[in-house]
Amino acid sequence: MTGTPATGSPATGSPATESSATESSATTQETSAGSAPAPGPWGDSRPRDLVGIGIGPFNLSLAALADGVHGGLDAAFYDQRPHFSWHSGILIEGTTLQVPFLADLVTLADPSSPWSFLSYLRSRERLFPFYFAEKFHIHRAEYDAYCRWVSGNLPSLRFGHQIDAVRWNPERDLFEIDFTQLDAEGEVEALGRTHARNVVLGVGSEPYVPDPLRPLTDAPAVPVIHSADYLAHRDRLLAAGHVTVVGSGQSGAEVFLDLLKARPAGAEGLHWLARTEAFTPMEYSKLGLEHFTPDYSRYFHALPQQTRDQLLPGQWQLHKGIDAGTVSAIHEELYRRSLHGGWPDAVLTPGVLVRTAGRVATTKVELHLEHVRQGTRSRLTTDAVVLATGYRERPLGPMLAGLDPYMRYDSAGRPRIDEESRMVLDSSVTGSLYVQNAGTHSHGVGAPDLGLVAWRNAGILNSVTGREPYPMPRRTAFTSFGLERHQEPVIPGQGRELTPLAHGA
Repeated sequence: MTGTPATGSPATGSPATESSATESSATTQETSAGSAPAPGPWGDSRPRDLVGIGIGPFNLSLAALADGVHGGLDAAFYDQRPHFSWHSGILIEGTTLQVPFLADLVTLADPSSPWSFLSYLRSRERLFPFYFAEKFHIHRAEYDAYCRWVSGNLPSLRFGHQIDAVRWNPERDLFEIDFTQLDAEGEVEALGRTHARNVVLGVGSEPYVPDPLRPLTDAPAVPVIHSADYLAHRDRLLAAGHVTVVGSGQSGAEVFLDLLKARPAGAEGLHWLARTEAFTPMEYSKLGLEHFTPDYSRYFHALPQQTRDQLLPGQWQLHKGIDAGTVSAIHEELYRRSLHGGWPDAVLTPGVLVRTAGRVATTKVELHLEHVRQGTRSRLTTDAVVLATGYRERPLGPMLAGLDPYMRYDSAGRPRIDEESRMVLDSSVTGSLYVQNAGTHSHGVGAPDLGLVAWRNAGILNSVTGREPYPMPRRTAFTSFGLERHQEPVIPGQGRELTPLAHGA
């Protein structure tokens, strides 16, 4: 159901990456590199209740909900970037979110929040136009504008800070967070440290490039780019004689459609490759969507790890398929171009993987293809490649190296995450380390879905405050995803009880 680029924001790395960091110093003020301590914007070094690392939509949602906690919550959120930006390279004109507008930052936890999408429309005097437009799925660019509106108004956000390390300080029973403050050009301005009782990692994901194509992305002569950077290279791609799109998800479909619409009929010069058996629509039935409910997340988390790992690959169509409307638009555009005879110069080939790739002279790329079912191999020469090959959870190792002795991992080497989205740490750690958009292995396909953001963050805030500022729904799906453990009743006349029903039987 997600269908959108991965949500979240990277946390560490060069200023060019999406990142986050903290702000008050280890003493009473921020310290500037090479200068005397200067008063920071917060004025003291008291430990915060909550520090968020990364300001993508997930932690932005948490910040917005934290702003509404009655009685106050000392929270601060940090990001390396100079301002909020959400997948600007794939905000293709006309593309929409694949979740309804109700899956904004706050509404599914607090419909009365001043940070809802409807509040944003009211601030722009656009409620009536939206009302008459009758749009349930909003434009992706509009969602980005909404998030930028929220980020520009919340006082707890701090951009231009890069997190360097997160440690546990056993003497103070606090998390210790080192940061680098950056100027508008990404240059180092100051170093500092802050402390927090609880930390939330919202570092998001990063574009994934398959190994066979990784060396080609560094060559400027032939554009081989990830779809995350599509708009920045769109003009070069349109000027190329032949373009190949690799990847069968929503991003690949949107890029292919955008290129198809912009290229002349009869000279499209496009090839769309996919490893999947077909260019398959996303599962979007009403009961299918219930896999993106809190009920399913709880059910999935309670399954044994081995069962979860076996289940996930078969659920790809729930979140990696193509929106049916996009599929229809592609077919309609191809059909329109065939009205006067002839076929468009566009080839769509599923069931194919790229084995290796190389250069032809300095201006072309040769892809070595294999059709798995057919058992055949071929070569494709192209002038440009767009890799719509998805995203991967961003590695947390460098930033969390100081916490490694306290962290607990599953048998596959992944962090163990409890039902409330906390990383499982050694019992000596009294603070909580929560994680956003990095728990597909523990919480299922809904982990990166925008529709569960507000619910998960409401749970985090309930946990942090020790009360319930946001009441949680007891039931969210008509589907019962498992059998309850219980004793069968005594059968009259038999005088004995049946064996208790085994879980998963």
